[in-house]
This record gives sequence, structure tokens and C-alpha cells, in this order.
Amino acid sequence: MALFWVAVIGVAILAYVILDGFDLGVGILFGATNDARLRSEMIASISPFWDGNETWLIVVGASLFAAFPVVYAVFLAAFYIPVLLLLLALIFRGVAFEFRARAARGLWDRGFVLGSVVAAFVQGAAVGAMIRGIPVVNGQYAGGTFDWVAALSIVCGIGLVLGYALLGAGWLVLKSEDVQLRDWARNRIPLLATSVVGILVFAAVTAFVDRARMTGSLFMHRPWGFVFPLIGLVAIVGIFVGARRRLDSWPFTMTVVLFVAAFLSLATMFWPYMIPYSVTVASAAAPQASLSFLFWGAGLFVLPVIGLYTFVVYWMFRGRQRAGYAATSGPSSAAKGEPKV
Repeated sequence: MALFWVAVIGVAILAYVILDGFDLGVGILFGATNDARLRSEMIASISPFWDGNETWLIVVGASLFAAFPVVYAVFLAAFYIPVLLLLLALIFRGVAFEFRARAARGLWDRGFVLGSVVAAFVQGAAVGAMIRGIPVVNGQYAGGTFDWVAALSIVCGIGLVLGYALLGAGWLVLKSEDVQLRDWARNRIPLLATSVVGILVFAAVTAFVDRARMTGSLFMHRPWGFVFPLIGLVAIVGIFVGARRRLDSWPFTMTVVLFVAAFLSLATMFWPYMIPYSVTVASAAAPQASLSFLFWGAGLFVLPVIGLYTFVVYWMFRGRQRAGYAATSGPSSAAKGEPKV
């Protein structure tokens, strides 16, 4: 049961990073242009998906709370400020998404961009802090409030902002019917991909300098794990090739492969720890009776419903965003009774 819930949490994290990653990326790119028409097309491309994407973050939090309460407690204690900033950013971003169609569009547009950047940055900063390791004594967090603030954390935060922006650019190329927006996004993919490569190299160097703290890392003792970084390199090449040859599906698909490779690389480095490098899966799991009860409830009913909902939404809105959708996709059009598609 513990391994089952580890798998659920892993899949939910990966689903959140990819699904909410592209709409956070679109929000980040939203601040790179002042063209009102392009901005409207960007909003329209994520309008049917953005709120459902965040459901997977709730799945992660609820699963940790129920199946691995020790991990939940330590993680919140270690990342209280990043988690608070993440929640505020997502809330403010959602409010801005709805309010920008009603009043003070300039203010809410800036709020939409700021919320997207902050949400992406603190997620990356948390990953960087986990790579460095989290001190735990007697099942409780033993570090300080700002221990998560370090060079590697900041580098990883910037890297995830750029990575989400790259994912968002690929999404716009894949989904938008507007030629101008596709060209605008495609032209930014090589620069974003180059920046991501530079950040990855810088993060690797920073981690090597800080390796004394990473005493529990087993990545170097698992040579087979290097296959995942190699897959990531192939994906980066695919991103450049797709942008150069104007293959609309390649940048997004290859960026997804890059994120999956990065996730599997981290999983290889962290296993069997859930809190690197102090709390293992076995020591953090709730009692077997609790895990079984959770399985028969959430595992067999709630999770399949969330998965089915996600599948149906993406199936219904498959293909390119139709021309004219941006003009009727905001809350104001729904209030007037106008069709969204």
C-alpha cells in the first residue's frame, strides 16, 4: 500500500508539473508582449484547462496528508513560506484571470503575470532545497525558516520559470490557430531552450560545489540512472529541431519528455527517501489499516473520477483553438449567454 501511494503521488506531481506547467508558462509569456490581441489569444488557449489542472496539486497534498503524515508535517515546516507564496500566487492568478475581463485590465494583467512567475519560482526553489537535503531530527524539521534560500534553490527556481515558459511556448505553437501567435511563440523557443540548458549546467555545477551537504544522494551509485539525463539531452535536441523545421507538435512534446526525464532523474536520486536525505518511504508511511482504508475510498473512486474528468476535458477541447474563441472566452461572454466555442 505504501508503494501504491508513492506511485499515486509521483504520477500526480508529474501530471501537475506538465498540465499546470504549460498554463503557468503561458502566464509567464503573457508578460512578454503588450499586444492585446496576442494576450487574448493566449488566455483563450488555456481557458478550458487552467482550473482543472490545479486539481492535481490538491491530490498531492491530500495524499501526503493521509498516507505520509510525517512527510506532510516536515515539508510544511521546511517550506512554510514557499507554500504560502505558492497558494497566494495561485489564488491571485485565478482572481486576475477572471477580473481582467471586467475592470482595470492593466492591473489584473500584471497580477496574472506576477502570480504565474511566483508560483513557478517557489516550486523550483523547493526542488533545489530538496536536492540539497532537509535536516530532520526525531521526525521533525530541524532547520531554520529560511534554510530553503540558497544558491541552488534560486537557480532551480529561475530554471523552472524558464522551463514552464518553454512548455507554454510549445503549447501555444501546438494549440493556437492564430499564425501570428504561433510565429511569436516559435521564435522564442530557441532562446528559452538555450536558457534552460544553461540553467541546467549551472545547477549541476552549483550542486557539485554544494555536494558535501548531499550526503544521502545515491544517484552516483546508480549508473543506470544516467539514462534519464541522456533522454533529456535528446529531448532538448528535438526541441531545437522542431522549432527549426516548424514542426508544431515537436516543441511541446519534446519539452514534456524533458520534464519527464528530469522528474525520473530526481526520483532516482531521492529514492528511497521522501524527505531527502532523512525520511524514507517505509518510515514515513501511515499504518497499514489507514493506507488500506484510503485505497478503498480515494484510490478506487476519487482518483479515477479526477483522471476521467481530465481526459474528457482534453478530449473535448482537442485540436487547435478555433479562430474567434478569444473574443468569446472570458467571463463577460458567459454572462451575456454567448457560446464559448
